[in-house]
Amino acid sequence: MQRALMRPLAIPVLRGMIASWVCVAFLSALALSVSPRWHELLHPDAKSAQHECAVTLIGSGSYQQSTTVPLVVAPVPALQICFIPALHPVWVASPFIGARVFEHAPPADA
Repeated sequence: MQRALMRPLAIPVLRGMIASWVCVAFLSALALSVSPRWHELLHPDAKSAQHECAVTLIGSGSYQQSTTVPLVVAPVPALQICFIPALHPVWVASPFIGARVFEHAPPADA
């Protein structure tokens, strides 16, 4: 009889303990991602390029994987232009004014 009373009470307590542990773990990883000195106290190799842990994943903004090297290199211009001519404004007449597109009304039969 006593065992039946303890079992329903133990499950919510266990869920609460797991939830609080997950929250504490996430908040501590968040705090370590903000301060690199604290992160170096836990991991001596925190500055290496191959180091990957929850703190570096949170710091990079990606939970799936840390940032990678971009595969595309910035394009280099093939032809370098030394002289760029100055542009001068030129007035061009509108072709619609001569055609009088906006002067006629709709058909009288419509």
